[in-house]
Amino acid sequence: MPVSSKDWVNKFPTSISVDDLDTPFRTNVKKFLAALAAAGATVLIRATYRPKERAYLMHYAFRIAREGLSPVGIPTRVNIDIEWAHKDAEGKVDLVASRNAAEDMVEAYGIAYRPALRSNHTARLAIDMTISWEGDLKILDARKKTVTIGSPRSGQNSALIQVGATYKVIKLISDPPHWSFDGK
Repeated sequence: MPVSSKDWVNKFPTSISVDDLDTPFRTNVKKFLAALAAAGATVLIRATYRPKERAYLMHYAFRIAREGLSPVGIPTRVNIDIEWAHKDAEGKVDLVASRNAAEDMVEAYGIAYRPALRSNHTARLAIDMTISWEGDLKILDARKKTVTIGSPRSGQNSALIQVGATYKVIKLISDPPHWSFDGK
C-alpha cells in the first residue's frame, strides 16, 4: 500500500469548470460571471467541484500534520489505497515521518484551514474565485440595476457581495475566494 506523500496531490483533481456545478447554482454562477465580465472584472476560478476522495486526502493530511491526529487507524476510503502511518526500518510507526509526509501534502494542496470531508464543494454547490478590477466597476445586479463599486477591488467588497447575493451566489466572508449557494 503506498504511503502518504505529496504525490497524492495530483490524484482526484479539483475541477475549475462551472459546468461541474449542480443546477440551479450553476446557472446562477454563470449569470453572475457574465455580469462580472460585462462590467470588465477579471475572474480567476480556482475550484468548483472537489471529488470526495480529494476532500478525504486533504482532511486527513491536515489533521495529521497540523492537529496531531495519529496516522494509525485513519478510516479507509473507497478508491484510495493510502497508508498514513509511515514505518521505520524495524516496522514501527514513525510519527515524525508520517507527520512530515502529511505536512508535505498540506503544503502542496495549499491548505489554510481544516478541509471538511463533506462541503459545498463536494456537493457541487460552491466556487472559489478571485475577482478584481480597475477603477470603478459598473455592474448589473440580477434585478438589472446598475451598481457602481469602488475599492476594495476584490471579492471581499461588500457592495460586490450584495450584487452576488442578487444572483444567489453567496460569499463566505471568512474565506476570501469562497462563494456558494448558501454562504457556507
